[in-house]
Amino acid sequence: MGKPVWRLTVRSEFCASHALRHYEGKCENLHGHNFAVEAVVEGDRLSPGTEIVLDFKVLKGELNTVLDLLDHHNLNEVPPFDTINPSSENLARFIYTALAPRLAPHGVRMHAVTVSEKAVQSATYMECD
Repeated sequence: MGKPVWRLTVRSEFCASHALRHYEGKCENLHGHNFAVEAVVEGDRLSPGTEIVLDFKVLKGELNTVLDLLDHHNLNEVPPFDTINPSSENLARFIYTALAPRLAPHGVRMHAVTVSEKAVQSATYMECD
């Protein structure tokens, strides 16, 4: 039998504007989205007593702390998106790398972050060993 792993998923959203540099289409103009974000973490131990990996409230709170850096901003003016494109792919990576150290003290590790501009399309970032 393999080592047990539990995955927890929380979803949140933020509102922001962005313009995709070098896109050569409508999205090169400043426009806004209600971005949906899904964060997935993994843990291999349940806490004594409550037998949970991490309280969903804590996970969502940490995610929202990171999203507050982006919410209601023109992303092209927020580092690092003042120099890199604020694409869904780069947003997913930014959220993943900002969230990972916030969760390490809680005994969980990042699995993936997915960012959606619309319900029918999304970009997911994860790091593989």
